[in-house]
Amino acid sequence: MTMYSSSMILDTLEHAPRYAHLHPLFARAFEFLRTAALESMLPGQHEIDGDQLFVSIDHVNGRGRDGARVEAHRRYIDIQVAFDGTDDIGWLPLAACRSVDEPFDETRDVAFWKDRPDTWIALPPGRFAVFFPDDAHAPLGGHGPVRKAIVKIRAIGR
Repeated sequence: MTMYSSSMILDTLEHAPRYAHLHPLFARAFEFLRTAALESMLPGQHEIDGDQLFVSIDHVNGRGRDGARVEAHRRYIDIQVAFDGTDDIGWLPLAACRSVDEPFDETRDVAFWKDRPDTWIALPPGRFAVFFPDDAHAPLGGHGPVRKAIVKIRAIGR
């Protein structure tokens, strides 16, 4: 049993402590995001607490809304934060996804859908978005360069 369902969160990092009760590792994840020198971290995966909590740093260009792929994860919750540039991210409930593009890949913990988001959010520096396993999302829906951190938190019971 999990403590959450399809309930994407969008807020500012200054309000992050109000979400600490949702998962035992959220407080540590948000503390990392507030204190780490994200700008100086190289792209790639960086361990925080083994496979329970880690961060992926991306320096990429947006693909535009038409190029952003809808994805979802089973084992991990994403906390996404852009620290340079703005990431436009699409969202829709995973239950609304009907057309599989790439089936779930256990090793990469991701599946992709052809479905299109019904909601788009702008994620400029200082804001974060949390995507739970029941949230499908399409990152990199904007244009231009974006540098971002994706904190991956092992979902309870997954």
